[in-house]
Order: sequence, then structure tokens, then C-alpha cells
Amino acid sequence: MESGLSGRAMEWRVLIVAGFGFRGAVTEASFADALRKTAAENRIDRLATAQDKVRAAALEAFAKHLSVPVVGIAATELEMQQTLTQSAFSMAARNTGSVAEAAALAAAGSGAKLIVARVISADGLVTCALAEGEGP
Repeated sequence: MESGLSGRAMEWRVLIVAGFGFRGAVTEASFADALRKTAAENRIDRLATAQDKVRAAALEAFAKHLSVPVVGIAATELEMQQTLTQSAFSMAARNTGSVAEAAALAAAGSGAKLIVARVISADGLVTCALAEGEGP
């Protein structure tokens, strides 16, 4: 017997999140470059970063260009994530080894795992990491 879902079985899809850490002088091109280095430009379901940076103009413009939402992650949640990268700068500023990795993991939700460790944009202003999970 079929469900009322157009006769098709529901497909389970993994959520892919691009997490970002960035500096104040960032541009939309910086975000694009960092994401391009992950080789997953067309698979992203949402972007994530530290809660206090979620309204950065360049990030909002980049998210609009990709047509994906941006999720802000609280500092305490960033600190709880286990990251592969251990940046001294990130540890001093945010108490996490990588804001990009921590944000991606936190936003990916249940069963989250890192699939691309932190990469850095050519201009050095953005880090990006990818995580997959089952969502919140």
C-alpha cells in the first residue's frame, strides 16, 4: 500500500553544512573561494558560523547567492565540538580549535561528522569546513 507521497518512497538525505570562521575584512569572494576548495559548492544545505558573526554583510550576500540559510552557533556550543584542526588563534579567540569545523558540526545536528577539515581562502580571511549529519 502506498503512502500519500506521490507514490514514491521518502528518501533519506544527509544534511551538508559548510561552517565558516572569518575575519572582519572578509568579502563574498573570500567565502566563495574557501567553499570552492572543499569541492562541494553544489551540495550545501546551510551555512554556519559563530552566532555573533551571523549578520556579516558578506556572509549574508553569499548565503543569498547560494539560496541557503545561515545558522548562528552559540559560543558554548562551538566549544563543545571536537575539531580536527587546532589553531592557536582560534583557541585563544573562541576556545575551539577551529570555528569553521565546530560550526559545521554543531549545525549538522544528530550524528554529525566532519567530511572536509578546515581549508583557508587564498586571501587568508575565511576558513571553511564541511560536516554531514541528520539535522537538528
